[in-house]
Amino acid sequence: MPDPLTQRLSATPRGARLARHLVVNQLHAWGIPHGSAASDAVAVIVAELAANAVTHGRVAGRDFEVRLSLPTGSIRVEVSDTRTESGPPKPGDVPPPHPLDEHGRGLVLVEALADRWEVVERDGSPGKTVCAEVELPGWLALVRGRGGAVREAGAPTSRLPSGSVRP
Repeated sequence: MPDPLTQRLSATPRGARLARHLVVNQLHAWGIPHGSAASDAVAVIVAELAANAVTHGRVAGRDFEVRLSLPTGSIRVEVSDTRTESGPPKPGDVPPPHPLDEHGRGLVLVEALADRWEVVERDGSPGKTVCAEVELPGWLALVRGRGGAVREAGAPTSRLPSGSVRP
């Protein structure tokens, strides 16, 4: 399995955008092409979790951290911030936003796109980590280094429309 990507970023909107770009480029380097269902789902999840870390988890002078890994059969994203006060709702407890609200949809999207997600306290540091996993069809070929890009099997695992994927 490839080494995980771990990156600390400034808790600013620019840091949040950079997190999404870094993750999508790392997925592509691992053989998960831009525009695939898995890449698109992870991009949205990272964008939302990073935006939440910057908006709700920001502590002056502290960064947030994004971690990307490929555990067996999935892509795992972890976004950590240093705010220790009340955390986000747990999976299954995310309230639907009011239709006219301009905010409040981030975790709704994470819950819809991730196959699994959770909120945990950070190990050895103040704050919390939001972890999300997206199942990855064809992960075995990726790990073995065959076939180049990950192939989509059957229906896409994410709820985003499937993009074109190179075989």
